[in-house]
Amino acid sequence: MVNRAPHVAVVGGGWAGLAAAVAACQRGWRVTLLEASPHWGGRARRVASRIGPLDNGQHILIGAYHATLGLLTTLGVPLDQALQRVPMALAYPDGGGMRVPRWTRTLPRPAHAVGLAAGLLGAQGWTWRERGAALARLVRWQLAGWRCAPLATVAELCVGLPPRVVADWVEPLAVAALNTPIQQASGAVWLRVLHDALHGPAPAPYAPSDLLLPRADLGTLLPDAATRWLAERGATLRRRARVTRLQAIAAAVSASDHGNADAPAWRLTVAQGDPVQADAVVLATPAWASARLLQALAADPGCPPGWEARWTTWVSRALALQHAPIATVWLAPPPGWTWRWPTPMLALRHHPERAPAQFVFARAGATPGADWRLACVVSAPDPAWHGRAADLAAAVQRQVRQALALPDAQVLATVVEQRATFACTPGLARPWTVLGPTLVAAGDHVEGPYPATLEGAVRSGLHAVEALDAALTPGFWPRL
Repeated sequence: MVNRAPHVAVVGGGWAGLAAAVAACQRGWRVTLLEASPHWGGRARRVASRIGPLDNGQHILIGAYHATLGLLTTLGVPLDQALQRVPMALAYPDGGGMRVPRWTRTLPRPAHAVGLAAGLLGAQGWTWRERGAALARLVRWQLAGWRCAPLATVAELCVGLPPRVVADWVEPLAVAALNTPIQQASGAVWLRVLHDALHGPAPAPYAPSDLLLPRADLGTLLPDAATRWLAERGATLRRRARVTRLQAIAAAVSASDHGNADAPAWRLTVAQGDPVQADAVVLATPAWASARLLQALAADPGCPPGWEARWTTWVSRALALQHAPIATVWLAPPPGWTWRWPTPMLALRHHPERAPAQFVFARAGATPGADWRLACVVSAPDPAWHGRAADLAAAVQRQVRQALALPDAQVLATVVEQRATFACTPGLARPWTVLGPTLVAAGDHVEGPYPATLEGAVRSGLHAVEALDAALTPGFWPRL
């Protein structure tokens, strides 16, 4: 018996593409997942190195990331084993910084702002004036409904705050969430992230502000589980399958089976592999890769009428995004050294040139007694470091030796994700999801409430499939 379920091709095997493929499978659709590289996971993945598997970057989740946590649950990932739960904290090696008290986890969701308020009032190294100013600003943002002028920057939201409050609290949080210096970062997006961390839904037993730190590498956390789940349900998974061309063709199935009679089907040309014919396509590739495919599609004589201008606008938005690198410098402390802080993540005093890392993460060895590894994150490094990975690693090495009072710490590896994130600036016009009745886009760059985060990527993949669900329903035709 022929399976007449819609066939959906998902182009891109990062977190957005994996989320879209899983959601499509859940609807009973046939799925082909195509990834150009040899690995799954996109910009949040495991990479091989001479010292064993490493992450290409340090990603954390929070309890409010309900879409990502829901996806992991669907895949059968045991959250309590895969993620280490710690209260929100911005602690520094010298004992300074802000920590949300553990007792606030039991508060009902509307009262979680009390936890952050308690953390600010108890911030170590701050004067009472500084604590009061931080709490007053938090209350002001809440009374304003967590909204601000659309073109306001995070720095403008902080005008009047004591410098130490900005440096110890706002700046590291904003850099961690938006990956953009506060002088250029969107105040509106910053307030949205802060709101969700305090008031957003979170699955039990998590509080929305909880930090959830992966215990294993990122490949183990999602890509391995997702590809295994998809394979068990009959999805076709192809790596080293770079899509070089999209072509609209006549519908592959009749409208009586599903979908709209006018909706085109698609032929995907794959480099070094068989082409794919599908009823619908999810473009879950990076912005520049999706733009390349759409540019060629818009110039194709077979382009569906009326869509060329729409795709051209989408391409211009995608190519206008300004991308920035994130570097991770892996260090090895001397044998026998032990991490002595209560949480596995510390903020670091930052200077763009002398002390470029903003955070350090402690990773225990895979076996008891194994040596520690330190992952030091340089988010959106100063342009002066471009092409100077060895010099950057040396600067981070000096910074961490001093900050952690380490007599020695050797550089193990430096991993630079060149286009890890886009600059989340005020009024940023991001490309949208629906490109056509059976063509949709996904990725953390696609229009949505979040910046370039794991949650943003997962949400975009789920939203793209929701849009296709409507497109594959009889009678649906998006208006131009």
